[in-house]
Amino acid sequence: MAKEITGYVKLQVKGGQANPSPPIGPALGSKGLNIMEFCKRFNAATQDKMGMVLPVVLTVYSDKTFDFVVKTPPAAILILEAAKLQKGSAEPNRKKVGKLTWEQVQKIAETKMPDLNCFKIESAMKMVAGTARSMGVTVEGTAPWDNN
Repeated sequence: MAKEITGYVKLQVKGGQANPSPPIGPALGSKGLNIMEFCKRFNAATQDKMGMVLPVVLTVYSDKTFDFVVKTPPAAILILEAAKLQKGSAEPNRKKVGKLTWEQVQKIAETKMPDLNCFKIESAMKMVAGTARSMGVTVEGTAPWDNN
């Protein structure tokens, strides 16, 4: 018989650097989970993505066991990394802080594709470009689908 799911826990943790300090410890402790077991399993699973912020969704079962799924890094973090910025603009509509090319947007969209709710790479690129725009990062050049 399948285990009964009692809830979900969503966290954003740096790859390979999970430790029992806040925010991980309190979030898992409140559900009665073994914090060190999660830290060891997460760090082992994300050694190749060391230091990158990764969203994690834990499925908590009634017998206090859990499974977790590691998602792709948030688009905002990938945009900051590609544009070599520390943070986005405080006033994205007035102050632009960086620039991306459509090739960089396409690379980010391909990375994010498994976690996005779209089927075409053009749709994913539009989502990433919208996130960049809301961060004060401009996308230079003409979009690949506007070349008609």
